[in-house]
Amino acid sequence: MTIKTTHVGSLPRTQDVVDFIFARENGETYDAAALDACMTDAVSETVRKQVEAGVDVVSDGETSKISYATYVKDRYTGFSGDSPRNAPADLKMFPGFLQRLANDGGTPQYARPMCTGDVRSKGQGELEKDIANFKAAMEQHGAERGFMNAASPGVISLFLQNDFYPTREAYLAALADAMKEEYETIVAAGLDLQLDCPDLALSRHMLFTDLSDDEFVKIANMHVEALNHALQNVPQDRVRVHICWGNYEGPHCCDIAMNKVFSTLMATKSRYVLFETSNPRHAHEWTVFRDRRAEIPDDKILVPGVVDTTTNFVEHPELVAQRIERFVGIVGADQVIAGSDCGFGTFAGFGAVDPQIAYAKLSALSDGAKLASA
Repeated sequence: MTIKTTHVGSLPRTQDVVDFIFARENGETYDAAALDACMTDAVSETVRKQVEAGVDVVSDGETSKISYATYVKDRYTGFSGDSPRNAPADLKMFPGFLQRLANDGGTPQYARPMCTGDVRSKGQGELEKDIANFKAAMEQHGAERGFMNAASPGVISLFLQNDFYPTREAYLAALADAMKEEYETIVAAGLDLQLDCPDLALSRHMLFTDLSDDEFVKIANMHVEALNHALQNVPQDRVRVHICWGNYEGPHCCDIAMNKVFSTLMATKSRYVLFETSNPRHAHEWTVFRDRRAEIPDDKILVPGVVDTTTNFVEHPELVAQRIERFVGIVGADQVIAGSDCGFGTFAGFGAVDPQIAYAKLSALSDGAKLASA
């Protein structure tokens, strides 16, 4: 059986794309038609490179979005101003390293407004442009299957914090109702839907540091309930969910253990679950899936990250194959797709991995999957 390949979604953007995104972000004058043409061309090139690298299930690279979560401020009402930055707890433990990141430009600059009013859709026009660009690129370059990313209610609540609704529950409910149409539009277009859910792990050491692990898990379960509500009309076999502890090079010594959030992840209304298993803080956690095999539903497909997204090492295909084989040994080849730990272009104009190296890593991913298949 041939093991398929995919990745988490975001890919490096060209400087032209970044310039347009930040002109729009900063309220500068720009040519709207030229922006649209730039996005169309960039998505086509992004899909071409994925196909060339041997990726089976491709994305649009999140080309038009400034980031995977804060793009919603441009497509929904209710957001304004900015909010204070809060560094993850592990970086605060090492202030010298945190300062070095800041000095080196290692923290992306973009607005994170607060929720200050009713969250409502401004319409699906921008999403429909993204879909049209992506489907045209897939047809042009012969990509048979594609997915499009969307922010989960929980990750929106993490980065665009509530200053309007009376409770966290009320805010999550409003976000779930608002995002529902976006999710359904993506699937109706024939694409798979990926929900990015770092709130199920990253937010433990970023926003909820005052809670115990068990108290945090209750919050995470509330986030999953809101997400599943928003997905009520979306077929489960079209949904991918990605859990993440933060796509940055750092100590990560405050990351909550996969074992703690495993049941939460499995409770998502998704066919595919994507998770980190390459970086040095989470590579050992493949054993959680082995030891809790009985709790993995038969309709779940595991998409372990078998290449890292925070370093410029290009993994050897033999190592990639070994990582894949661990999971094949647990659930069988028909329940495994090889993926990446996180995205390669989480924020526009910011990424730890050189763009050419990012695609070299995707080629190593594909080569490793061929070895594992053989």
